[in-house]
Order: sequence, then structure tokens, then C-alpha cells
Amino acid sequence: MIEFFINIEVFEGEHRDKEVLWIRMPNLTSYKLFLKQNIPSAKWSNSRKMWYVSDAIFNRKFLKIQLKQYNGYSLLKKIHDINKSQLTRYIDQLRLKAYSESTIKTYAVEFAQWLYILNDFSVLETNHEQLRSYMLYCIKDLKLSENQIHSRLNALKFYYEKVLMRETFFFEIPRPKKNSALPKVLSTKEIKRLFEVTSNLKHLMILKMGYGLGLRVSEITNLKIANIDSNRMIVHIQGAKGKKDRYVPLPFTILDELRIYYKQFKPKVYLFETKPENAISTRTVQLIFKTSKEKANIIKNVGIHGLRHSYATHLLEYGTDMSIIQKLLGHNNVKTTEVYAKVTNTIFNKLRSPLDEL
Repeated sequence: MIEFFINIEVFEGEHRDKEVLWIRMPNLTSYKLFLKQNIPSAKWSNSRKMWYVSDAIFNRKFLKIQLKQYNGYSLLKKIHDINKSQLTRYIDQLRLKAYSESTIKTYAVEFAQWLYILNDFSVLETNHEQLRSYMLYCIKDLKLSENQIHSRLNALKFYYEKVLMRETFFFEIPRPKKNSALPKVLSTKEIKRLFEVTSNLKHLMILKMGYGLGLRVSEITNLKIANIDSNRMIVHIQGAKGKKDRYVPLPFTILDELRIYYKQFKPKVYLFETKPENAISTRTVQLIFKTSKEKANIIKNVGIHGLRHSYATHLLEYGTDMSIIQKLLGHNNVKTTEVYAKVTNTIFNKLRSPLDEL
């Protein structure tokens, strides 16, 4: 293995008005292949005579450089001077409230759309009617999805109520009704097929841990060896959604496979690593699931999160109490968990269609 991380330099910069990470490394084929295998989006700059990648979290993790706090730099360049300080103030308040970096970025981008529209009009002077008109514009003219409308409203609500401290500011702005889409679930036969076609042991363990523990994709990638307690047969899920920890049972059937996997791949910190002490990316996990799904000839339009949905649905079908499933999934409210009662086939199996009686 080449000593890639010892012989490279990485530093922040810009390329074509986008924030990038410049990579200076030996001009050797082995280095180029190593970089492209791990970051396929890496590009070469003829003018700078260096490689560069987008300044994204997963790229920083791979290159082993400190994660960057989101500062809204690219947004500020498009905002009028009169409102720039408000975006900075907004981001600072989100950070003081201990929001995650991904949430800070999402909220900042949504709030910035409002500042773009206002242009040289101060956001401090806006009122209810202007906001109502703006949201109608988002719905009727921009035709934003219901989810994005909710995201934008949440971002604006945070600014007016948590930054400007106008507690009742949003009472007069109605929210669009959310689409009550049901979770997409795989059958137990499809889950078995998915595992059978996955020959790579590492990939198989990723899929089995995702389904067997009901994990989100970010929880799979962040899972550390130290989180697994094989004596008590439990796994500690740390820093999950909402910065909440929880414990989930480790399936007995996976323990021997995990030990074989550990001896073969020798992970150092994270259970699933690309290179020593470097967690696998969520994109890679998603691609692993997609590849296995295609091999298993599963035509359902379902992503990696479908393993978590399937875990909860199958637990319910096996007679597990809803309140226990709620704790295993880490849901704040049991109503969030109750949606799985709508996709379980336990009730349907007891019913006969009038067509069957003819």
C-alpha cells in the first residue's frame, strides 16, 4: 500500500467560484489511481497543476483534515450588503443552539433564498404580509415540493422567532398539508435474496447491520468497533439523529460473521472503513445497496433506508410491542413509529377479499 497520506498536502481554496480542497501529491500513477478510486469526482487543474475535490464533509474525512464549520461563504457573495450581517448572525445562532453542521447548512441555504429576493430591502423591516406573499410565490411560481416548503418555513421561523425573538411571528402563515406517504418496505424473501447475491463479506455485513439493527445510513457509517458489546450482545448507537444515543440488540446470527469480517479486514476505529481510521462514506453504502438490489432483481423503488423500514415493519409483524420498536428506532414520539402499522400485512393476512369467495 502506498503511503498516500504522508506524501500529500491538502489546503482550502476556490475554483470557478466554488470552495474546493487542493491536493498536491507526487506525480505517480499509483497516487492518481488511489485518489480516483476513493474520490471518483477528483479533477486535475492544468492551470494550478494540482488535483482538487469539492470541499465536502466526506472528502475532508477521507483526506484526514479537520472538518470545517459551515460559514455560508458562497451565499454571502450573492446577498446585498444590507443583509449580509443577518445571515452571519443567523448561522451563529444556529451554532449556539448546537445544531448539526448539515442542518446549519440546510437552514442557511433556505434562509438565503429569502434574502436574495429582498435584495437591497432590509430583512429587519419585513412583515407578515411580505412573508405570506413570498411563500405563495414559492408555491405558485417556483412550484417547490411540500417538503421543501416545510424546510423553508422552518428556516424562516428560526430566524424570526429565535434570532429576532418574535415569538408569534408565524401564527398567521399556514403550512401546506404534508404528503402522508407510507414507508417503502422489502419482504423477508426480498431481504434474503439481497443477502444471497452479496458475495463481498464487507458489503454483506453493511447490509446485515443496516437491516438487523434498524440503522440509518449515517448510523452505519459512524458505527465504531468500540460501540459493539459482544458480551452483552448490544450495540451503542452514538450521536444519532437529534444527537441522541440509544442501545439496540446485536443479532446472535451475525456475531460469527462479524468476527470473520474483523479478522479479514482489520478495521481500526470504525467498523466499516475505506482506509485505516477513515469511515466509509454514506454514498458508498448507498451504492452497495443499489448494486445488491439490482443483482437480486428487486424492482421496488426503495433506497438503503428501506432496510430500516423493513426492520421496524417485520418486528411489528413478529408481535413486538410498538413502544419497544419506538425505542429501538430512537423516535421521540410513538406516532412516528405507528406509521409501520399501516404497511404491515399482519391484519391483511387474516382478511379474505369478496373476490376470493365467489
